[in-house]
Amino acid sequence: MFNSKFSNMLTVVLIVSIVLIIALIGFFGYSIYNKYYINHKADEVVDLFQQQTSTQKPNNSNKNNTTLEDGNIVIGGVTEGNSIYGDQQSTSGGQVQYGGYNVIGTISIPKIKIEYPILDKPTSKALQLSIVYLTGPGINKVGNTVLQGHNYKNGLFFSNLSKLSKGDIIYLTDSSGAKMKYAVYENTNKRGDDASFYNRDTAGFREVTLSTCTSDAEIRTVIFAREVSE
Repeated sequence: MFNSKFSNMLTVVLIVSIVLIIALIGFFGYSIYNKYYINHKADEVVDLFQQQTSTQKPNNSNKNNTTLEDGNIVIGGVTEGNSIYGDQQSTSGGQVQYGGYNVIGTISIPKIKIEYPILDKPTSKALQLSIVYLTGPGINKVGNTVLQGHNYKNGLFFSNLSKLSKGDIIYLTDSSGAKMKYAVYENTNKRGDDASFYNRDTAGFREVTLSTCTSDAEIRTVIFAREVSE
């Protein structure tokens, strides 16, 4: 009788353990797949944006005929399809879009091995897709431009922003195709409701501020970087 109860208990424990293991494998498997899928799509958008900006010419009659029709990324004409989150999007006039948002530039940070398109609106959905423009004069313009990205703690987007230190390089490419180099001069933490540094005086320089959340939801990692010559 005792052995039978003990055997039943072991069976239950074994089944629960197997279920938990399967659930963990599923969770981490999905996380890895999702990271790969988002990075893959972001790479396609970056490549398309760079292709478009590098070949822009006045009165180019072919400008609106270049299309990558995978249902997610479109350039030229008017095309609709499903984005990676299942919604509809369309573009026209040679504007690259990603998930229904205009791509206004790209960001590359060699130190933490990331490269992403920069989207024009800081919505919660846009933040699930890539890096977003928050405020400021615009990509590669004089003054301070603030960019924001999620920290998923898995290397995606701005997860490794805290690893940047003074002198590390950030590259921004704007819609004209100009690529500028910025060097980090401060890595700091700010409260989530602190926007006092957004409109700081840059003394006529181009600067970029990168912002992401930390493990403490009320504190953000903030990176200040200033343009430098090649």
